[in-house]
Amino acid sequence: MTSANASIATKGSANTTKYRKDRNINWWLTAAVAVLSLTVLVPLYFTVVTALKTPGEAGTFTLPTTWEWHNFVDAWNKVNYPKAALNSAIITVCAVVLTLLTNTFVAYAVARNMDKRFFRFLYYFFLAMMFVPFTVIMLPIAKEMGSLHLDNQLGLIILYTILGIGSNLFIAIGFIRSIPVSLEEAARIDGASTWRIFWTVIFPLMGPINATIAILTALWAWNDFLLPLITLTDQSNQTIPLAQYVFQSQFTSNYPMAFASYLMAMAPVLIVYVFAQKWVVGGVMRGAVK
Repeated sequence: MTSANASIATKGSANTTKYRKDRNINWWLTAAVAVLSLTVLVPLYFTVVTALKTPGEAGTFTLPTTWEWHNFVDAWNKVNYPKAALNSAIITVCAVVLTLLTNTFVAYAVARNMDKRFFRFLYYFFLAMMFVPFTVIMLPIAKEMGSLHLDNQLGLIILYTILGIGSNLFIAIGFIRSIPVSLEEAARIDGASTWRIFWTVIFPLMGPINATIAILTALWAWNDFLLPLITLTDQSNQTIPLAQYVFQSQFTSNYPMAFASYLMAMAPVLIVYVFAQKWVVGGVMRGAVK
């Protein structure tokens, strides 16, 4: 074997050893993560088993003696699940679309003008929205929506778009600033306007961030209870969380039916998150690093 071949073999062996060393499992960290995961798995288990019990068996962690699958059918009928799910779907989809169409415009404008005092002020002003407790602005929002006759689905969609702009800008601006300005300059030399540059150059490159913003907005709009509660006045427009509020009054003692309804409401958004979680994690990581 020549010295060159020996060197290559030695280097390959070293790389293999290093690779195997990097692949070692930290069992202490794995055990800690497994224990912490119980904070999610235990309540989920309790929800599932409660939804399949009789009212007399509810409140314990034991498996049901008889599997009461009809709880899901009863909850479906009591909540009027198709109507409530349709209302939630309309509000969620429209909120996601409007958020992507508006928040990305603002993020692009602020990201490319951070050297100007006014845009820096806008950036920190929008970020400050994230630290204002919702209970502080809840009553003014309800009064404002009522006075503007926006106490309906349209007003709720607008609220989701506006109130989410702080976190969306925090995620998107860092990613936009990582896109080379030379790409925009090349398009501008070819005669492209600012709007055309945004749509043909910037917006397509924002795919991972847009996916993250869309998923986070969808999770929020689908599961939210307070905003629909203080905004919607028409009973026919109520979302799933509002429709489920009936279990807190008329059906307080029937916990299995209530938990069955909670599982049905959770299922669609949980399925979406399971398949899209890589975009959420990847988008947040990209947006957090310039």
